[in-house]
Amino acid sequence: MVGGGQGAFIGGVHRIASRIDGKFDLVAGALSSNPERAAASAKELGIARSYSSYEEMAREEAAREDGIEAVAIVTPNHMHAGPAIAFLNAGINVICDKPLAATPEQAEEMAAAVKSSKARFILTHNYTGYPLIRQAREMVARGDLGKIRVIQASYSQDWLAEAPDPDNKQAEWRTDPAKAGGGAIGDIGSHAFNLLSFVSGLKTEALLAELHSMVDGRRVDDNAHILLRLEGGAKGMLWASQVAIGQENNLSLRIYGEKGGIEWNQENPNVMTFARFGEPKQLLTRGGAGLGSGGGDWTRIPPGHPEGYLEGFANLYSDAADLIRGEGDGSLLPGIDAGMDGMWFIASCIKSQDAGNTWITR
Repeated sequence: MVGGGQGAFIGGVHRIASRIDGKFDLVAGALSSNPERAAASAKELGIARSYSSYEEMAREEAAREDGIEAVAIVTPNHMHAGPAIAFLNAGINVICDKPLAATPEQAEEMAAAVKSSKARFILTHNYTGYPLIRQAREMVARGDLGKIRVIQASYSQDWLAEAPDPDNKQAEWRTDPAKAGGGAIGDIGSHAFNLLSFVSGLKTEALLAELHSMVDGRRVDDNAHILLRLEGGAKGMLWASQVAIGQENNLSLRIYGEKGGIEWNQENPNVMTFARFGEPKQLLTRGGAGLGSGGGDWTRIPPGHPEGYLEGFANLYSDAADLIRGEGDGSLLPGIDAGMDGMWFIASCIKSQDAGNTWITR
């Protein structure tokens, strides 16, 4: 693991998710840019091999007979490119947190490294691991909804509704344009955009964005309203906000086609509504009846026992392990293409805003 040391929320999430199915052991880490903190974090976590830099780790692990097979990169956005490129060049598989990078230039460098490496690259858009999201993707592909007409995705929070404490490290880098690359659009909007793309299977052809900084002095957006034109004539709307009072982690997806519609919410991820035109709504449950043979492929416990964020995240790690072992095709795993698509989304939102809220086409 690179990053994810003391005080890092997402590092702990990755560690738990990687171990749920018993397919990974964490044996090495460069957990902080501060060597003393890196060593202390490794000792706390019982990690055998601690490194003072990711460059040293990539070099040393590639040379070991028992060196690591994969590295998880859980640093702030501006620190994704360097480690990812170093480990890809060393032939070590990379599992990287989203979004891909802080700038388009960094993303292009990462894409070039992926192309020239024999190692695998997985981007942890973790919400694609939820069982009912994968079920929804199957339903759309099967034609249960008919031709897609309208997609609405939203991700709303309130944790940045006012200027944060200066000691809040999570808020500090997420509101720094040099480190984050974007505000709400990059932090949570990229999740909503990836989710609608993953489930619908449709590519966004153009977007128009209105970005807002609601908190005085904030240098990144904290609220965004975005219109989307998708292939096949479908229309989309995306709202991302970190200043919506009362909202905790409300990621929602609604897709409507000519024959039916689905609605899903991350805060209650074990249920999804499905409606056929002119018929009563159905309530589908995670792993429940009527989902077909694939309904339980991504669940661990019987229906009625809630699964959630960590288990969905674990599905990505489990699929990644299978892919690395040559036991799976990785078809449900976000990779460099999803990463570059997300970078297009972020850059185009900023470009649209700077141009006076105009449409930006690919």
